[in-house]
Order: sequence, then structure tokens, then C-alpha cells
Amino acid sequence: MPRQGDPLLVTRRSLVERLVNLEDRRRWQEFFERYWKLIYGVARRAGLSDAEAQDVVQETVITVAKNISKYERTAGSFKNWLLHITRWRIADQFRKRAPGDQLRRETSDQSHRDTATIERVPDTVDVGAVWHEEWQRHLLDAALHRLKRRLDPQHYQIFDCAVLKEWPAAKVARELGVNVARVYLVKHRVASMLKKEVAALQENG
Repeated sequence: MPRQGDPLLVTRRSLVERLVNLEDRRRWQEFFERYWKLIYGVARRAGLSDAEAQDVVQETVITVAKNISKYERTAGSFKNWLLHITRWRIADQFRKRAPGDQLRRETSDQSHRDTATIERVPDTVDVGAVWHEEWQRHLLDAALHRLKRRLDPQHYQIFDCAVLKEWPAAKVARELGVNVARVYLVKHRVASMLKKEVAALQENG
């Protein structure tokens, strides 16, 4: 898998439009870096192995490449379109576990497989719910990543210790050499900024 880049999950219209050009490697790399962790995480939580989840990532990207020109923004959000493709690819992996699958793979029709194999996902797995949870988690990571670039380093460190690491305010103050009042003030301000950042990403997605 590639190095971690900006985990931004917002897919702006310009990126979707440029993906139509399959020769634009930079845009496809940007797309891959934005979404592979999300797709991989959902596949793993659905019950697939590491190797199977990596196959889901690869096959999902291939499917997007083959069908991006048919995607219509007005027909629905890109997020939901990508969810459907990911769900199909996860279902494919479960289907491959079945005996005699190779023969069926060679003779089955792709469109039929895309709809029928959804049933192969275990009933205990709600891929849609998992997708939403993973999306929100990665969206928060993206907001934090962007916010960190603008914040005073000490302010981010205070927020990281007080909120992300859940240290008591007294410990944060002691470890970072600030007073408790400052810890609470910074915590409140950064939390408010983070909330706005997340909302902005959601609006632009």
C-alpha cells in the first residue's frame, strides 16, 4: 500500500470529471490515496482477510475506472456510488470462497454477478453501516490533518493530549507546562474549529 497522504475523503466534482481521463495518473493516484484505506477498512470489518481486502481495493478501483464515464453526479452522491461498487467487490470475495467457484467465474455474466453476489455477504454484516462509520472516522482524520496545518503546534499538542489521548486537564497542564485554564480554553477553541472543518468537508463532498 502507498504511504499515507492527506486522508481527505471529499471528492470534488473536478476530480470526478478528471478521472474520466484514464491517462491522468496523478488524478488516479490522488483518488487511490483518498479512498484505499476506507475501502480496505470496510472490507476487513466485513470479515475478509488482509489479502482479500487488498483485492477488494484493487477491484473497486478497476471498476471505478471502467465505469467513471457513466457516473452522473445528479444521479446520486459519489460516496454512495462508491459504496455500491465496494459492496459488490466484497461480495465477490465471499463468493470466491465457495467450492467450484472457478468454473462459475468463467461462465457467469458480470451484470448478473454484481447483483446476485450481494447475498454472499454474511447476514451479520451491515456493509452500509460499516461504510458510514468508516467514512465518518476517516472524515474526522481528514479534518484533523487539515486543521493541524493551521494550528499553533502547542495548541494542537494540547488538543491531542486532552481530547484524542483523553488525558486529564491537570496532567496535560503539568506535562506541557501550561495552566489548566489554558488547557480548557484551547480544547474548546480547537474543538469548535474541528467541528466547522468537518462540516465544511461534508458540504463539499
